Amino acid sequence: MLKIFQYTFVITLLLFIFGVMRSINADISYDFDTKIVNGKIIDGTGNPWFSGGLGIKDGRIIKIGNLDESHAENIIDARGLIVSPGFIDPHTHALRGIFAAPNAESSLLQGITTLTEGNDGASPYPIDEHYVAISERKISPNWSTFVGHGTIRRKVMGLADRRPTKNEMEQMKELLHKAMHDGALGISTGLFYIPGSFAETDEIIELSKVVANYGGIYISHIREETSKVIDSVNETIRIGEESDIPVQITHHKVMGVENWGLSRESLRLVDEARARGIDVTMDQYPYTASQTGLKALIPQWAQEGGDDRMIERIKSPETRNIIKNEVINKILYGRGGGHPKNIFISRNSWDPSMTGKNLAQLTEEAGLEPSAENAADIVFGILEQGYVTAVYHAINPDDVDRIMQHPATAIGSDGPVGVFGEGVPHPRQYGAFARVLGYYVRDRQILTLEQAIRKMSSQSAKRLGIQDRGLIAAGYFADIAIFDPDEIKDKATFENPHQYAVGMKYVLVNGEIVVLDGKHTGNRPGKIIYGPGWKPIL
Repeated sequence: MLKIFQYTFVITLLLFIFGVMRSINADISYDFDTKIVNGKIIDGTGNPWFSGGLGIKDGRIIKIGNLDESHAENIIDARGLIVSPGFIDPHTHALRGIFAAPNAESSLLQGITTLTEGNDGASPYPIDEHYVAISERKISPNWSTFVGHGTIRRKVMGLADRRPTKNEMEQMKELLHKAMHDGALGISTGLFYIPGSFAETDEIIELSKVVANYGGIYISHIREETSKVIDSVNETIRIGEESDIPVQITHHKVMGVENWGLSRESLRLVDEARARGIDVTMDQYPYTASQTGLKALIPQWAQEGGDDRMIERIKSPETRNIIKNEVINKILYGRGGGHPKNIFISRNSWDPSMTGKNLAQLTEEAGLEPSAENAADIVFGILEQGYVTAVYHAINPDDVDRIMQHPATAIGSDGPVGVFGEGVPHPRQYGAFARVLGYYVRDRQILTLEQAIRKMSSQSAKRLGIQDRGLIAAGYFADIAIFDPDEIKDKATFENPHQYAVGMKYVLVNGEIVVLDGKHTGNRPGKIIYGPGWKPIL
């Protein structure tokens, strides 16, 4: 009986203490939901870091400065860490992966808090229905999208290689009006890909004028990034000038050994255009390899009408050798980097054993010498079976450095949301932003930390027309990345890409903690960021 009495007394006492504590806590008036203290703040403007605290309430930054006398429900001690704006990725293909991995760990663990879909001329459509689907899924990062020129052209004209009729042009304009009303950021083109490659410059100018009237931007995978990269940069500048629209050359690079060094000329063209008052900028991913479909080796004219028509042309005695010669040329002088060994299969749903192997290996497995001629036949055989993606090692590190250091260049990933263990993708989806902070800033000092953070945050916010994000500033949404500058690093490699970046300690999206001590919390507070023409349905 005595023991029972003792246990009852202890439990009663604990319940009493717990009740008192709850009562005390209920009486506390918190100044902030969260406060971040003792960190080095780099605010995203490019200015030097400063010491201070951040007070956050109702999803926004309320105070910057000394918070010693304030109270908060959550306190993050950022001693020894950098506190920066959350990063904004201006070029993703995050629709691939976001519904399967709504936590978007591959992005959040790099500090990316906003993703933009709809690049390279391909986008969801209608935009309003897409935004509803994203909202219902509930995701961790913020989300926005462009409207793809290729998407609307395909809806109106299919995959036809010709100029639009007057009626077809009006139909495309109507689709653009709706997309901008639904909240698209602007228009994207993929002039390298069909059907965008079939559009003449005048078509793009006329459609871009529609978007310009809403305050949107034009972002472009330019027509060619190899031997004709300079012509393509000039075309992009012309579109900006004649449409009176801000333009962004997206994932700017120079591919093919014969073309290395042409970034000097392309950047000179950007500088001259800006001096004339043309609002042209760039973004870039920090790697010497690209990724796209294996069909990138096939000339666009041979893809007209779709995959079935492409295969017919490959099999036709009249056209096979013409196509093959162009494939050989692209392997030797374009995105193949001079040899089939530089082209790796990154994803093959119908034969996963092929992933991770390069074209030289696949050619040898077929009992052939790994020449560009034989590799072209292997490419044909693969494409006859179905769609695959490939990684192309064909970019000069010096061009990467030069483009990165240009003040008009922002950082982007060009990657999907990583679904862990799926295929052998380009490592950029796991490491692009962390790679800049670790390899390019800390290890090689290509940029200062302040420069890099500006390129990852406010520079893209301003370019995309995103309000109240991209800076550490009072009144701005609390999208915040907190990382160890000595530890931040990309782990993903081309051989083993499914590795999360390290060194990102805390990430907040709209004031909610989504990364805590380097681990995703499971919170999904991401919001839709609507473009400048959005007209909400009342």
